[in-house]
Amino acid sequence: MKQSRFTQAQIIGILKEQEGGSPTAEVCRKHGISSATFYKYKAWFGGMDVSEAQRLKALEDENAKLKKLLAEAMLDLAVLKDVAAKKM
Repeated sequence: MKQSRFTQAQIIGILKEQEGGSPTAEVCRKHGISSATFYKYKAWFGGMDVSEAQRLKALEDENAKLKKLLAEAMLDLAVLKDVAAKKM
């Protein structure tokens, strides 16, 4: 996945700036993003604080780590079953 030019804190700052009354087009022009990108950010981070976004990122990282561990465990189990089946 492509990494964003902006950190989560910066994205939330951009959204807060627009919520403060600035027109969306002006905010997009000021920060050099398209309106589609702005609305994608708004869909993802809308209504969040910086601490909530950091917590979400930590949970996503932990979830990815657990999924990887599960996949490795399932692979190990499949190999053991295959070896056991060949011995019989």
